[in-house]
Amino acid sequence: MSSQETISDQREGAEICNGGSICKKKADEILSTMNLPKGLLPLDNMTEIGHNKSTGYVWIKMNNKVQHRFQAIGRNVSYDSEVTAFVENRRMRRLTGIKSKELLLWVTISEIFVNDQDPTKITFANPTGLSRTFPVNAFEE
Repeated sequence: MSSQETISDQREGAEICNGGSICKKKADEILSTMNLPKGLLPLDNMTEIGHNKSTGYVWIKMNNKVQHRFQAIGRNVSYDSEVTAFVENRRMRRLTGIKSKELLLWVTISEIFVNDQDPTKITFANPTGLSRTFPVNAFEE
């Protein structure tokens, strides 16, 4: 099965919203429901968001890439025109479309999770297994 078929299977039966303010509200709702900080997705120019509640698959579409600086941790983050993930309680896994700038390199982020033992910490991991942990409150709105 190709990845394109898998994606269309995930989108089947999903709740889909279109339009900037509606998409922002839906993104905040999904993050709150999954006990993740609302500031993780500082995207005001969303054109579409979809959420398949049965599988946890979420996608966000925007007209352009977005770069955001998280001032509290001094990090630049790039969001592609389409961001996808599987969300579950305190976790976003199999992320696509998000990169963080480390020194001079853009590093792909593949997983974000709030620590079970210490819910004041949030960890960002890349596909190679390297990760960074920050305070959750750095990502609150």
